[in-house]
Amino acid sequence: MVIGLIKKIVGTRNDREIKRIQGYVDAVNGLEDEIKALSDDQLKAKTDEFRDRLAEGATLDEILPEAFAVVRETSWRVLEMRHFDVQIIGGVVLHEGKIAEMKTGEGKTLMATLPVYLNALTGKGVHVVTVNDYLATRDSEWMGKIYKYLGLSVGMIYHDIPEEERKAAYAADVLYGTNNEFGFDFLRDNMKFSKEQMVQRELNFAIVDEVDSILIDEARTPLIISGPAEESTDKYYKVNQLVPKLKKEKHYLIDEKARSATLTDEGVVLMEKLLDVDNLYDPANIETLHCLNQAVKAHGLFKNEVDYVVKDGEVVIIDEFTGRMMSG
Repeated sequence: MVIGLIKKIVGTRNDREIKRIQGYVDAVNGLEDEIKALSDDQLKAKTDEFRDRLAEGATLDEILPEAFAVVRETSWRVLEMRHFDVQIIGGVVLHEGKIAEMKTGEGKTLMATLPVYLNALTGKGVHVVTVNDYLATRDSEWMGKIYKYLGLSVGMIYHDIPEEERKAAYAADVLYGTNNEFGFDFLRDNMKFSKEQMVQRELNFAIVDEVDSILIDEARTPLIISGPAEESTDKYYKVNQLVPKLKKEKHYLIDEKARSATLTDEGVVLMEKLLDVDNLYDPANIETLHCLNQAVKAHGLFKNEVDYVVKDGEVVIIDEFTGRMMSG
């Protein structure tokens, strides 16, 4: 009862945040008539004006109200869609690096154009992360009209895009793509031998659509990238022939939820005998132990046509969330 009374007097933390952000909303609304009176050329010129102000020391927070008002007016002229106050609130929340939850139909896609444009003004690039290629294509073409009208470049990455086009896409002011594409590009860049070969530039600002799905649900599926083996793969073949002799529950345990497989003490003893080693856990046998653990996991957890497929003599992993093959 006391807590409820306090909340009524001072408000909840969410109430206080909304009240703080309402100041930005009022500022954006106050600029609406002024921005609406601008010609097309004057409206487009605002991008260079904002960049000049940033170069002179202004902060993104200082130009936020006017930048948001410019995007709102541009959206109306180009798409005949006007941002509502709730979308401006969401835009501020995303700009501040927080999570914004909106109901279906409240316009998340349009809302994102506000912080995307604002942060793209720095010239350091903004990534918009979507859950699939369809949304990346749709949004880059649909919302891209707003950015292009205001003089920003828009790019999109997708599977099998040529390397030169991929690098050029990362140089765009606004880049759309799926979480897998961004993740694999990061992994591939870490396998490159020189900075010039890398496609990604220094990371600046990103907006993640369906953040709960991407950072929690899909985070259970690791991004795996392979490269040429530095040593012989004979150990894998040898271990792979021995693992079928192990019995589930007796020699190894499976944890479906954790997606792990573990040898029991009895299983360790049997494999030491079959491999003719005194101690699997001796540092000298660490690579053999790794091969064995991977083989047990492959045999005990992964099923053909469910977790992977064999295509053209290669094993291709299947994304458990999309059901698509993760080629490469």
